[in-house]
Amino acid sequence: MDPMDLAEALLLAPAGLDARRLAALVAEAAGPSVELADLYLEHSRQQAFHLEEGRVRSGSHAIASGFGVRAVAGEATGFAYGEEIGNATIGEAARTASTIAGHGASGAVALTRRTAPPLYPADDPIGSLADADKVRLLERVDRAARAVDPRVDQVVATIAASHEVVVVATHDGDLVADSRPLVRLSISVVARDGEARGRGSSGGGGRGPFDLFTGNLDPESLARAAARQAVINLEAVAAPAGTMEVVLGPGWPGILLHEAIGHGLEGDFNRKGTSAFAGRLGQRVAAPGVTVVDDGTLTGRRGSLTVDDEGSPPQETVLIDDGILAAYLQDRQNGRLMGQAPTGNGRRQSFAHLPIPRMTNTFMRPGETDPEEVLASVKDGLYAVQFSGGQVDITSGKFVFAASEAYRIRDGKIAEPVRDATLIGDGPDCLTKVTMVGNDLALDLGIGTCGKCGQSVPVGVGLPTVKLSALTVGGTAG
Repeated sequence: MDPMDLAEALLLAPAGLDARRLAALVAEAAGPSVELADLYLEHSRQQAFHLEEGRVRSGSHAIASGFGVRAVAGEATGFAYGEEIGNATIGEAARTASTIAGHGASGAVALTRRTAPPLYPADDPIGSLADADKVRLLERVDRAARAVDPRVDQVVATIAASHEVVVVATHDGDLVADSRPLVRLSISVVARDGEARGRGSSGGGGRGPFDLFTGNLDPESLARAAARQAVINLEAVAAPAGTMEVVLGPGWPGILLHEAIGHGLEGDFNRKGTSAFAGRLGQRVAAPGVTVVDDGTLTGRRGSLTVDDEGSPPQETVLIDDGILAAYLQDRQNGRLMGQAPTGNGRRQSFAHLPIPRMTNTFMRPGETDPEEVLASVKDGLYAVQFSGGQVDITSGKFVFAASEAYRIRDGKIAEPVRDATLIGDGPDCLTKVTMVGNDLALDLGIGTCGKCGQSVPVGVGLPTVKLSALTVGGTAG
């Protein structure tokens, strides 16, 4: 079904709204001094089932609808939102938002319906698998994880789906709609041997129906991966400490790139001068061979959007090109204030939130080196395969990341697994230490969620095998 047809059925027709009325409401927000005004409408459904201790113990289903109206003048923003979608309520909110720039009409707004090539199915994924089959899928996960090793003691799994239908109307005439499916399977496993514990996690998903959980997203395979990681960590030795060569594995380790570098390239931080990358466009910020992109146009990926939450089309944005800082990620407001075009990265958690510059799918492009050659070049170092989380200071770029699966490298070979390893450094310096880039780029399996300014949005990350010549490793080994 066409996204605009869905939007008319779920959002517009029940409230007595059409393109003409939407245009009049946007005009209410676009006062004489307002430089940017828009109206955002949203209808969402969410469902989840949760397994613990071998049984599905809870389920949830929520439906929400609402709108947000924004008026921007310079750096000032007026914003009002509500859950009751209707001509009167939106009109009152629009007039409230426009007060930041003075009262008065700005003239008529004429909306033109714009469509974009779909990156994912428009259908609601919640009904693509019967609830009983979702429960059975979680039970399969539990059995598969426990079959890996008798020391697997705890399996926790959640299967979730959501469907968002949004409409964006802008003062400069765009009327766009998007229908956004999203599914996710998350698995956490604890292995136990006496007092010793090892933890592992896995999962996957994307924008589409539940039949995404086939192939490399097969639930049993994901469960075995989480259990394998838990058993490895149960047997791991204490991580070494000190400055050493570090190799990052492909795929999910791209979360380090996302956090330590990606946030620092978002427009608002750079406009305000609070990013370590502020004012450095055209300068070398990374080693030659390092190219970092953000791409919201990848088909079916968790971070992709047919249109962003300001109605702008997504794009592939080259942020760092062969080591040179090439661009920032921009929404409409920050891009306008910086004299730069929006890059399709205006995102919001819901109708109750303002759009801000956010990443979509962020990754480093592959090099030409075989990953085995990368590992073989390290005499004594650390191989970090998975991460569980970290902290980043945007202003300085300093980060601390905890590896959830890591190994010692000895004489070019992967040796014993290590536990409690942390990577400590800062983003700009880290990029200059890249000496080898593998040819094995992998994107994560569809589990990323990014938090910023109190808002959470789905994202994707990716990385090829990468060697850093020197990075501080925090560990507990004597």
